[in-house]
Amino acid sequence: MNGNRKPETGKRGDGIRLNKFISHNTKYSRREADRLIAEGKVEVDGKIVTDLSTKVDEEARVKVNGRPVKSRSMHEMTVIVYHKPKGELVTRKDPRGRRTIYDTLPKRFAHFVPIGRLDFASEGVLLLTDSPRIADILMRSDLERVYNLKLRGSITPAMERAMREGMKIRGKKGAHEKSTIEEMEFAPFFAYQILKNASNYSKIRVAIGEGKNRELRRFFAYFDREVLDLHRVSFGGISLNNLPKGKTRFLTQKEYDDLHAFVKAQKEEKKTMEKQEKREEREQ
Repeated sequence: MNGNRKPETGKRGDGIRLNKFISHNTKYSRREADRLIAEGKVEVDGKIVTDLSTKVDEEARVKVNGRPVKSRSMHEMTVIVYHKPKGELVTRKDPRGRRTIYDTLPKRFAHFVPIGRLDFASEGVLLLTDSPRIADILMRSDLERVYNLKLRGSITPAMERAMREGMKIRGKKGAHEKSTIEEMEFAPFFAYQILKNASNYSKIRVAIGEGKNRELRRFFAYFDREVLDLHRVSFGGISLNNLPKGKTRFLTQKEYDDLHAFVKAQKEEKKTMEKQEKREEREQ
């Protein structure tokens, strides 16, 4: 790279964070990507980028230390299902040395990125992909996520009403100790089914369309109910299919076909919305 070239801020707006793009498509972690960006070792479309908030789209030409970073297209992507057990973090590295999913995943999936999160004490369906664009689309989508939960205490009419109607809360009950999120808004659940309701503990299956951090733990904590067990049984219709804990499987052909159709529909919807916005701007 030319060390005399003036640093630029790169692209903003739609797309994904540059550090995320780099970590998804290279061996570098997000923290390492941030360091490389700050040191002026990253180019976007031929210009050095040092702004850590830079976002890039699928067409961006990114180089790290002068070497091109190749982004996979939708049809080149691979998606796997991992049955995450309790006691693993969904992160690449943990400063405290705790076990992560990458300690268990086969090495050939070391560059795959998780689609969403499951916290340390949760288990079940975790999707991973080698396509950062697909990961971003699915994480932001309202695809149905289905969970089985065991709660300490009973399920009350107030809890059922909040599941049906949604609610907004203040406070950090049920949140991670380092969370800075003071408010959280919950959309109405897609569905719920009470499997057991008793004063000592209850079991419930819920279907939601969001993936906020510790969302269900915070929802039930608002009603003074501790989530004893949380198991995600499906994401966007993709389930474990008897997959043992700590093991992976590839998507079936039908699951890939459904995924391609969903992503195509999302892109078409986005284009329609952008056209509508431009039309409204011209009419103003």
